[in-house]
Amino acid sequence: MSVARTPSRSHFVDVRGLDYHVREWGDAAAPAIVMLHGWMDVGASFQFLVDALEGRWHVLAPDWQGFGLTGWRSDGYWYNDYVADLDALLRTLSPDAPAHLVGHSLGANVAMMYAGVRSARVRSVVALDGFGIPAEDAAQAPAKMTKWLDALAHPERLAPYRDLGAVADRLQKNNPRLPRDKSEFLAAHWAETLPDGEARLRADPRHKLPFPTVYRMEEVYAVWEKIVAPTLWVAAAESKIPLWLAGGGDPLLEIERRRSHVPHAQLATVAGAGHMLHHDQPEAVARVVEAFLRG
Repeated sequence: MSVARTPSRSHFVDVRGLDYHVREWGDAAAPAIVMLHGWMDVGASFQFLVDALEGRWHVLAPDWQGFGLTGWRSDGYWYNDYVADLDALLRTLSPDAPAHLVGHSLGANVAMMYAGVRSARVRSVVALDGFGIPAEDAAQAPAKMTKWLDALAHPERLAPYRDLGAVADRLQKNNPRLPRDKSEFLAAHWAETLPDGEARLRADPRHKLPFPTVYRMEEVYAVWEKIVAPTLWVAAAESKIPLWLAGGGDPLLEIERRRSHVPHAQLATVAGAGHMLHHDQPEAVARVVEAFLRG
């Protein structure tokens, strides 16, 4: 039996001159949930979460620019482009009503940024283990610019894998909780098979370029404080993200400090899960998400 219980379909839409791939599940007449994947991932990554949903929903999950089946940009990738792409996507995917946004990691950060500047277009926000990145000091600016220029001069390449089985091996190495059937399902969406049998990730290597700019929490907070949609932060109990954000401080205090800048945001924690909580505990995540959306 296939690991994917709920059949999906896919289509392409024009987003700012780029062919954007969108995977969807469920009845198009049902309430829409737009799910936004994280860095080096694809929309199909939400398959297990969709399978665990009990209600009647229309789930739409785009592949971000330069990932999966969506086209690559000729001029590279900037964070604000994700926000602009989401703005254009929602004009097509949910033109007549504000949308429920469920984002993981990078997708969660984009969803919260969007909700702060386009409040009328967002019905609710669920952020899965995505609470910003570590704050950076202005003094880091010269080094960041130097590192970016060096990376442009010596661009990275994504090495091919022996086959899709090797991609599945890598997914399980990254996340030991991931069972083999799920890793093989994801590998077939993460990568494509080349004529010689090798597998290549469906991702533009330029996503690995470092950012030349400093991440300023005061600017992020200014946007988050404009969010009016109900917001749920979902933390994974065994994720290393809070430790990364705290930089040696108390991770729980750091999460609460950040959450205090999102008006009326709720916090839920999923046990037995790492950063890829929608893979590790899809049923638990689905229960938390649906209870919040129905409420």
